[in-house]
Amino acid sequence: MKTIKFLLATLAIVLTIGTSDAQVLSPTFPDQVYLKENSRARKPIPYTHLREADVNWSKRVWRTIDLREKFNHPLYYPEQRINDRRSMFDVIKDALMTGEIHAFDNAALDDEFKVQMTKPQIEALFVQWDSTNQVEDPNNPGTFILAPIKTELTSIDVKSYWIKEDWFFDKQRSVMDVRILGICPMKEKKDPSTGEVVGMVPLFWVYFPECRPVFAKAEVYNTKTDAERRTLDDVIWKRMFQSYIHKETNVYDRTIQSYYTGLDALLESERIKNDIFIYEHDLWHF
Repeated sequence: MKTIKFLLATLAIVLTIGTSDAQVLSPTFPDQVYLKENSRARKPIPYTHLREADVNWSKRVWRTIDLREKFNHPLYYPEQRINDRRSMFDVIKDALMTGEIHAFDNAALDDEFKVQMTKPQIEALFVQWDSTNQVEDPNNPGTFILAPIKTELTSIDVKSYWIKEDWFFDKQRSVMDVRILGICPMKEKKDPSTGEVVGMVPLFWVYFPECRPVFAKAEVYNTKTDAERRTLDDVIWKRMFQSYIHKETNVYDRTIQSYYTGLDALLESERIKNDIFIYEHDLWHF
């Protein structure tokens, strides 16, 4: 008798838990015909173990991903958050605000992840107040009062990214491989007087290996089907983006733009990319 009572009590608890979960996961008016669990439960695929003795050649490069290129639009859109998708910047922003990842300051000069930003610094970067704005007092015509203007940094302002990566040849596996180390969002710099865009300003660096668990759960639009979408981790790790090299390791620690401009800078970027390809190609005999 005691056994039957115990089984009935256990069954009641299980049914209660099941009903509670169903209420949480299945709202009254769901915006989908089935519960999407694949992306929510995704975990990043771990890297293959790498020893220093297995690396007989490596090259560090910095790239620029221009989100205005059509191929890179999945990283930029949607401009406003929707139910199942966010832009790459919104994913990074949300993870920074919740403390899942960390940001590193002085993005223009230091990309070695040394100076970690505090929570107030991050919040001040995303939301700024202009306390010098004055408007006419509606209660006292002819007098002016301060009316601070709130300016929020959104994904619309971020039009490109820097990425820092290491290319290397793993002789243990006999493959040329690449590992991304950091990502830096770049916001538009506008002329205060005219409002025209005059360049890009780096915001901060985030450590890519730390971002991978967050990126693995963030869906990216798939032009072929909505049933099988890629995640941000898939897109970046599989290099499903267009970019160009703006710097390689060199004795002067300078960027390509510091000694070449225009078409010459583009050709120098292609030369660096081709050198990496040639090194791998020359290791094999056909």
